[in-house]
Amino acid sequence: MEVKGKVAVVTGGCSGIGAGLARRFVEGDARAVVVADLRLDGAPEGTVSQRCDVSCEGEVAALVARVLREHGKIDLFCSNAGVMTPGWDLREADFSRWQRDWNVNVMAHAYAAKAVLPGMIERREGYLLQTLSAASLLATPESVVYTTTKHAALGLAESLAFTYARFGVRVSALCPMAVRTPMVNALDPTGASAGLEGVLSVDQVAEATIEGLREERFLILPHPRVADHYAKKAAHPEKWLRRMAELQERFTDART
Repeated sequence: MEVKGKVAVVTGGCSGIGAGLARRFVEGDARAVVVADLRLDGAPEGTVSQRCDVSCEGEVAALVARVLREHGKIDLFCSNAGVMTPGWDLREADFSRWQRDWNVNVMAHAYAAKAVLPGMIERREGYLLQTLSAASLLATPESVVYTTTKHAALGLAESLAFTYARFGVRVSALCPMAVRTPMVNALDPTGASAGLEGVLSVDQVAEATIEGLREERFLILPHPRVADHYAKKAAHPEKWLRRMAELQERFTDART
């Protein structure tokens, strides 16, 4: 897929990876780039912004309806918004917070797909780009809820990919490790365990995404070694679990 001449929507598009994607789409001569976020300051130049709480199905549906009304179609919907709640110990879990994370990290992708699929299927073309995380393939030892929700989001992306390919709809899962975003800066500027393969800039991730969309790859891996880690996890699960336990002790107070 080439973004030139396309109508793209990016949730979480006013900061971090979302803003980087939106800027790159504008530079790639997309016909329209709509960014949606809870706070609209920071919307990249050349984009149209709309406030949207992606954890609410009604607001996502309203976003899609407005874009269709104003632009006639949506070629590329980027479900990019995400949240991370630190905490490795389930004994201390706040499940009300888990529900919020579930709604943003999983259900928001489902809400968006439900809203845009009818138009894409009717046209027999369309693209869903879902920003997940390398944690969807591996894990984040610092956050049990992030690992859980990102694994679920990957399952959803896989299901969408094999279910709607026959209708011309393509799906990509963007799975970086640490990226220099407000989320990473607020939690640990080094990226903690996710930073072991380096912390990329949002522009590097956006460029890798453009390449992945052009090749229509399901897994877009800005940190290439994630593929090797994923293969080793599948081949040697017990060894991989031991390694994760070591990382958890290194980056948290998991010895307690």
